[in-house]
Amino acid sequence: MNIIKTPLKGLIIIEPPVFGDERGYFMETFSERAFAKNDMDVHFVQDNESMSGKNVLRGLHFQAPPNAQGKLVSVVSGRVFDVAVDIRKSSPTYGQSFGIELSAENKKRLYIPPGFAHGFLTLEENTIFQYKCTDFYAPQSEGGIAWDDPDINIQWPQKVDLIISEKDKNNPLFVDFNTPFS
Repeated sequence: MNIIKTPLKGLIIIEPPVFGDERGYFMETFSERAFAKNDMDVHFVQDNESMSGKNVLRGLHFQAPPNAQGKLVSVVSGRVFDVAVDIRKSSPTYGQSFGIELSAENKKRLYIPPGFAHGFLTLEENTIFQYKCTDFYAPQSEGGIAWDDPDINIQWPQKVDLIISEKDKNNPLFVDFNTPFS
């Protein structure tokens, strides 16, 4: 399992080895041992899956302490542009974002530790997105940031004809955001 550090501390790209033959392929999608070798003490408690049509934008979401979540995200079918934003006030990369294409074809995964807001834009119809979480869903702890915030300036592949929930359309701008992460 190839683990690649990003410019944002704790945000990790995972490239699992894929073994294929005439029958199809096999890959290990998570290894606690590989995470531990990279000083990542992670315990997952919940798995989630969503299916979306093309041009659906979900996010930017997070869960605040004491229910902060780390997520290991991947795409089973289709493609997404996946984004994480550092919302840890004491981090040298506070307010910076990182984006990557995740797809069923490239099989990359992204580990997003607690202290990041997360979102994605689907690039194909019937995209199936899966993620493992380090804490259970807690609606009282959920929060968000505007997906199109000018200060964060995420370079989404497109910004028109998007399908966005009313809730996500009303997330606050970063300048008005009071992070729950120190």
